[in-house]
Amino acid sequence: MGAGSIDAEVRAADPFRVVVAATAGVLVLMLSAFQPEPASPRPMPPNIVVILTDDQSPETIPADPPVMPKLQAMIEDPNDDWIRFENAYVTIPLCCPSRASILTGQHPHHTGVLTNADGGLLDPSSTIATWLKEAGYTTALVGKYLNGYPFGRAATPPPGWDRWIAKIQGDSTSVYRNFGLSEQGFPVAYEGPDSYTTDVFADAATDFLASAPDDAPFFLYFAPTAPHSPRTPARDYRGSWTDEIPRPASFDEADVSDKPEWVRRIPPADADERARLDDARRAEYETLRSVDDAVADLIDALRDRGVLDDTVLFFLTDNGFAFGEHRWDAKSCPYDACVRTPFLVRYPGATSRTEVGLVSTVDIAPTLAAIARTSAGPIDGTSLVPILEGRSVRPAEGVLIRFGGFERIPAWWQVRTSRYAYVEYETGETELYDLVEDPDQLENIAATNEGRSVAPGLRVLLDQLRTRAASPR
Repeated sequence: MGAGSIDAEVRAADPFRVVVAATAGVLVLMLSAFQPEPASPRPMPPNIVVILTDDQSPETIPADPPVMPKLQAMIEDPNDDWIRFENAYVTIPLCCPSRASILTGQHPHHTGVLTNADGGLLDPSSTIATWLKEAGYTTALVGKYLNGYPFGRAATPPPGWDRWIAKIQGDSTSVYRNFGLSEQGFPVAYEGPDSYTTDVFADAATDFLASAPDDAPFFLYFAPTAPHSPRTPARDYRGSWTDEIPRPASFDEADVSDKPEWVRRIPPADADERARLDDARRAEYETLRSVDDAVADLIDALRDRGVLDDTVLFFLTDNGFAFGEHRWDAKSCPYDACVRTPFLVRYPGATSRTEVGLVSTVDIAPTLAAIARTSAGPIDGTSLVPILEGRSVRPAEGVLIRFGGFERIPAWWQVRTSRYAYVEYETGETELYDLVEDPDQLENIAATNEGRSVAPGLRVLLDQLRTRAASPR
């Protein structure tokens, strides 16, 4: 029996059923016309790479002549997507607490990590690693985690890290050679002339970038120990810096009568000391050449995989270092040499430019959370994504910096604004610099008429910033 015969029999037996069926068919067609199209899958958030050096003096990038020629060529290329933040500061000019702030977005008095011996006090359950892991990222740390790791405990990865290749704390002879790593919680020794930390870390990092799964974004935290003392260049770069060593205007400052007592106690440098400081800065420059190679290798690995333009890169240091500025030879000082950081971001699609607004390393964690489209724990910083995207943003009024003190420098708190640096010491001493008129911080104006008129407002701002509670986000 043909189909026409079946239709005829149905109509003859129950004409109402036929009408209902036809009407239902029309309704189905009408309803289907109003059904929304299936939602397309939301694109994955960008990959993220953070490159964090150790004790890098802020004048090294950019520099003339270039200290890191490969990276400097990238940031000076007007067709590349690099943004340089000219006024970027660390939360504290000391390695371990600074790194804790970068990982959490909190100031040291909120992380509880105030010295290089406090790394084990950090709560690892809420960091950029756990936030991004919860957002679906494949995460990796390669290099230095926190001073003192593993804090007398098993060298296991903290929460949130999928790939864990972390340097185990050693003495000063292990900064570049003869060192140990925790690889997924298993200690591995690296010895011999070919085991140079920067190169070992770079190889592990590029391996991660090449092998991370395709079905999820990835996050790499790459933290070489360079150029930390003893500033040991790789063999290929020993003696490579043949240009004159720069000496800023604050080098071996002649008149320190307006400085606090801890500076006044430092004698002027003699010829031998000046030569030693020049040699130390030269060693830093030569040691950074391997970091420059590593940065280029990471970017090549991203390009080879075809994901460079799907990846946001950050470059910064945990704190600066003074090589004779204001007679000081170390970190921990309240001056630019110690508290400024190179701060470079490659943000795909951005206009290559320099930003002059104030930013802090405490802003890193909330920025990463915003890029990953996820929530953060309690934070003190602010996401920089609106600035990276070129939107109009109200500039920060000031940034907070502190140091807990040790035998040579008393504890201090500092607020930086777009014009002033104001410092309060536990001794009751104060420093105030007009950074527009005196960018080298040579004239402490705290006791001048200008200083007395400006200081009260800066003191109020400092108190507001240091008493503010970390905010949940």
